[in-house]
Amino acid sequence: MHLETRDAPLRSSVKRLVVPDVLRGVAIVAMLIAPAVPMIPDVPRALSFVMGNINSLASPLFALVMGMSAQIVWNRNGGIGRTMLQQSLRGVILIALGVWMMTWGSWVAVVLQYLGVLLIVGVPLLLLGTRALIIVTAAIAIVSQPLLELARGAGWIYLQPAPVIEIANWLALGPSYRLINLLPFFLLGAILLRRGIRRDRVLWIMAVIAPIAYLVSMIGGRFLVADVRSGDYLDTLRDVGLVFATYVVVVLIAEMRRTGATQIRDAVFAPLRAWGQVALSLYLLHVGIIAWWAHTLNGRPQQNEPLGWLAVVVLPLIIGWMWWRFVGPGPVEWLLGWVTGRPKRRGSR
Repeated sequence: MHLETRDAPLRSSVKRLVVPDVLRGVAIVAMLIAPAVPMIPDVPRALSFVMGNINSLASPLFALVMGMSAQIVWNRNGGIGRTMLQQSLRGVILIALGVWMMTWGSWVAVVLQYLGVLLIVGVPLLLLGTRALIIVTAAIAIVSQPLLELARGAGWIYLQPAPVIEIANWLALGPSYRLINLLPFFLLGAILLRRGIRRDRVLWIMAVIAPIAYLVSMIGGRFLVADVRSGDYLDTLRDVGLVFATYVVVVLIAEMRRTGATQIRDAVFAPLRAWGQVALSLYLLHVGIIAWWAHTLNGRPQQNEPLGWLAVVVLPLIIGWMWWRFVGPGPVEWLLGWVTGRPKRRGSR
């Protein structure tokens, strides 16, 4: 199928789209907060609940934004072969970075290798027309739990060499992340980008679905299913509720046009857009600080360490803002652009 035959996508312009950058910024903030929980082990139950939801939001929201970004790259129409090669190289680099970061000795469940696999598998599916892509997205979501149960029951996998087990983790057996659960969010991000990011009927449908999905997840996990595992339907419903709610809120704020409100919106969006554009570099810095802490101070704190929390959450955000403000692309973003033939120039934002 030629790229031109896909359902008329939203053509990207030279100017960066605001919403994907903001969503990526929200996702990276969530990714920084979630692994920092061990820095403050003694917190009120309400705060623990909030941090648990932040942890659940991070990876599916990042997958959604990756789908949006991948669709933007397709919309530039640089050729199917060239685009596939570029995105595959990005995926390979993310996998290599993730595997390397696993050797650092932090307590972080590193996500980059899963995102790399997501790019390699997800990008070719974007050649499908929108209707076909919707069907594929729904089908993957529907079969996700049966496939996970099948994989979990295949004990022979754990008798294989370590690389095979690791690949199985990336695809289905990861304790925190797995392709089978991230892929529907990736494809949904591409679908939303094709439709156009705006206040429309789809947005209001997502606004209705968000609280329903979240409540069904919470009620089902409390009263119907004794043991909800990561990746199960009820766990995915919670992710759907959180991601949909975040998307709806960001789009509604982006659509504000009232005098005065736009100034508040721009002030809130500015740092999120900056962090979104240096997200991968921020993530490596964050994991590096945690690894240093774990090596220097012998593992996880046994009591609250507010300064440690600031060091692994707030400090990277400050550095990221300053880097974006005065330099531009983050080091990892620059590397990905250079290797894949889409270099980012110093000072470009």
